[in-house]
Amino acid sequence: MDHIHSYRPAGEITDPPVDTVTLPHDLRHLRRKLLHLSNGGMAMLDLKEAVLFHDGDRLVLDSGDTIEVKAAPEKLFEVRPRDTVHLIELAWHLGNRHLSAQIEEDRIVILRDHVIRSMLQGLGAMVLDIEEPFQPVRGAYHAHGGHSHDHHSHDHHDHHGHDHSHHSHD
Repeated sequence: MDHIHSYRPAGEITDPPVDTVTLPHDLRHLRRKLLHLSNGGMAMLDLKEAVLFHDGDRLVLDSGDTIEVKAAPEKLFEVRPRDTVHLIELAWHLGNRHLSAQIEEDRIVILRDHVIRSMLQGLGAMVLDIEEPFQPVRGAYHAHGGHSHDHHSHDHHDHHGHDHSHHSHD
């Protein structure tokens, strides 16, 4: 079985990968895991620290070959604001609820949640059902280069009946 002990951010390696692994956003925060590759093979990821991978990042096999991380399509909401100030206001409300969000110039993308949809529509946003890869903003507690998850400076409270557990990153 192939082993992976290092990685490279998207764009650093231009050679084609030998394979890919496709994962939704919540399964891309990894340290040690047996990965099932698109060609049917497997590779053992074993890093020193947990890493939050994004679409296009490369896992480096001991042989030097690479496996490309692909973001799986997910069921999401596309949140469309009236203008830039409205986008900032909507982002604030989502951040206040500790929701993962992909923030772009003219939209915000979040995981589907009917309670949040109602809140956003009440704030004047247009909310559309979409399905595409989800690339939430890397937060201060989920750095790309290492596991800087500071359990001492934020609390894990529950706003909507969903779990904010951080115990099953592998």
